[in-house]
Amino acid sequence: MGFLGAPIHGYGCAGMGPVAYGLTMIELERQDSGIRSFCSVQSALAMWPISAFGTEEQKQRWLPRMAAGEVIGCFGLTEPNSGSDPGSMRTHAVQDGPDGDYILNGQKFWITNSPIADVCVVWAKTIDHGSDAPVIRGFLVERGMKGFDTPETKGKLSLRASITGEIVLNDVRVPKANLLPGVKGLKGPLSCLTQARYGIGWGAVGAAMGVYERARRYTLDRVQFGRPIAGFQLTQQKLVELHNEIAKGLLLAHHCGRLKEHGKLTPVQVSMLKRDNVRMALTAARTARSMLGGNGIMGEFHIMRHVCNLETVFTYEGTHEIHTLAIGRAITGLSAFS
Repeated sequence: MGFLGAPIHGYGCAGMGPVAYGLTMIELERQDSGIRSFCSVQSALAMWPISAFGTEEQKQRWLPRMAAGEVIGCFGLTEPNSGSDPGSMRTHAVQDGPDGDYILNGQKFWITNSPIADVCVVWAKTIDHGSDAPVIRGFLVERGMKGFDTPETKGKLSLRASITGEIVLNDVRVPKANLLPGVKGLKGPLSCLTQARYGIGWGAVGAAMGVYERARRYTLDRVQFGRPIAGFQLTQQKLVELHNEIAKGLLLAHHCGRLKEHGKLTPVQVSMLKRDNVRMALTAARTARSMLGGNGIMGEFHIMRHVCNLETVFTYEGTHEIHTLAIGRAITGLSAFS
């Protein structure tokens, strides 16, 4: 349908504007956050860094096939001991000679798509030949490279439609041609996350729309004390509050989309979008679940699935708390974390 890599121009991609892309995220997450996560990772975390920081050869090799869904990508940043503090990553790469390959070692954790990925954008602290100071660089690690493994994470109770795993690197030899040359430092992975968080801020509105409509229809059909429960004041209050919060979230997303169209959207504004709309969607899902009573936990009504999914969305791509502190830093000029 053209959703993979939709915001990218050329290379078989749709070249959608920010608002059109956001609307696709709404419709995907209206059904399931895991489906939207798959498209977000493919588009914003795997294809976008190749488009933004890759060579023309890398773009030609990967982007058309990724847009067609023939090649699946993933993004390796989070580690078992490095989550909100990506600068503390332990994954490292050492160059073997002045123009030689890089030898990668380390482990990435909570990686969407990794068990099925054909190419992984892996971020590592890199020591180039002749250099003493490590710097974070991005590498395109390909399926089939010796020492590269992606075991699946089992036992999830959330985002079950999204496959999650690890990236394990044991002396993986990666050609210099697979280095993303266009960026150094944390700016690389963090700019990718900004792209993904933008889509999440839209997608969460879709999840809220989905649970709201389920609750509205259910309360119109459910009869107690001789009347639909939608006719009771407390039920109507909940529906009105859900409706109004969704409308505000959609307006915020549209506003950010227009800013992005003009190149004026900042990472702090993206933090506001992701933080507030995901919080709103999770509250909406919990409220909608309560409106269905016992039926709210049943799979056939889908609301509890959204509740479980949104608990993860609340945490990933920057926790709610980290986005709060990022906004607080912007407001006060004082950082609560390094």
